[in-house]
Amino acid sequence: MASLAQQFAGLRCPPISISRLTERAATFSKPKRAANFVVTAKAVAISNAQTKEREKLKQLFEEAYERCRTAPMEGVSFTVEDFHSALDAYDFNAEIGTRVKGTVFMTDNNGALVDITAKSSAYLPVQEASIHRIKRLEEAGIVPGMREEFVIIGENEADDSLILSLRSIQYELAWERCRQLQAEDVIVKGKVVGGNKGGLVAVVEGLRGFVPFSQISSKSTAEELLDKEFPLKFVDVDEEQSRLILSNRKAMADSQAQLGIGSVVTGTVQSLKPYGAFIDIGGINGLLHVSQISHDRVSDIATVLQPGDTLKVMILSHDRERGRVSLSTKKLEPTPGDMIRNPKLVFEKAEEMAQTFRQRIAQAEAMARADMLRFQPESGLTLSSDGILSPLNSDMPAEGLDLSDVPPADKSDGTSEKESD
Repeated sequence: MASLAQQFAGLRCPPISISRLTERAATFSKPKRAANFVVTAKAVAISNAQTKEREKLKQLFEEAYERCRTAPMEGVSFTVEDFHSALDAYDFNAEIGTRVKGTVFMTDNNGALVDITAKSSAYLPVQEASIHRIKRLEEAGIVPGMREEFVIIGENEADDSLILSLRSIQYELAWERCRQLQAEDVIVKGKVVGGNKGGLVAVVEGLRGFVPFSQISSKSTAEELLDKEFPLKFVDVDEEQSRLILSNRKAMADSQAQLGIGSVVTGTVQSLKPYGAFIDIGGINGLLHVSQISHDRVSDIATVLQPGDTLKVMILSHDRERGRVSLSTKKLEPTPGDMIRNPKLVFEKAEEMAQTFRQRIAQAEAMARADMLRFQPESGLTLSSDGILSPLNSDMPAEGLDLSDVPPADKSDGTSEKESD
């Protein structure tokens, strides 16, 4: 230990100089004061800039407030009236029964969302999309982008959305159309969709009408007429009572009244029998007997006609009491056998051949009347050897009636002229 103390005692340290400490302290203290001065100057500059910005914003707000207070409409491109008009354009009556314009923008299996410029979208259920029964909106032509007029029929309380309908509008149009058809007393086609003990239910213009059995001319049952169309006329059209009464008997009577002997009508082959074919001519079934198909013998009707074929036929006879109509294509053949070999030619020449047939009928009837008058002098007329009907007394025209003016059936080929010469 003594040696260690002696060693430390031998060490010598230089004395500390006061001037050196003072210089070092000055060296460390001068930069700090300069830095503090720079930071303080920057803070003052930022504060001044913020103050000026606040003053500027304050001045702008004060000016804007003053303009709003003294001249609120200055610089506005539309007036208060324009503003209210714009609000009215997007405001509508949302009461039930109100009609609104809307655009379909989305569809699904259950319905469609429609934009009617309301606070929320409106909904069109699929069952309200058409007067006809449909399963998909596409069947009624409803697709996104379609713009149509709808009627409000309810409100969905869950989301305050409106429920729309096209079916209600179409019903109103259908009733109006039926009233118009009744006023015009026209014949329409109705499809049988059901029946009961009193009659049939038929759809006309999308509405379900009732046809009493007493107003059906056919003896067919409701099951036989189901899903078939037949002619109808309106008896009663009452929208308020939702009553639509139809008559097949009136339609058939009017149709039959238009069937004149020798007239040409277009029909459709309904069925084939061994003795002939039944032809539908506007709701009336006529018989085209096998002997009246062609001048040539027809051994098998199926080789000439098939169910569903459309053809032109001529009315041979019409028994209104029994409801029977006899038809013929044989009388329409330009050349015997054309109905078998070239039926298209028969149909093209149908009106021309029918006119020839009617001329023959008229000539035959005139000659029959003349023969009858020849043996009935009490009628006051007499028939000369030249074929002229003349009066027996002086009160009748002296020249009488010249039956030679009736054109013969074969005048077109000049045969009768040669014979008369």
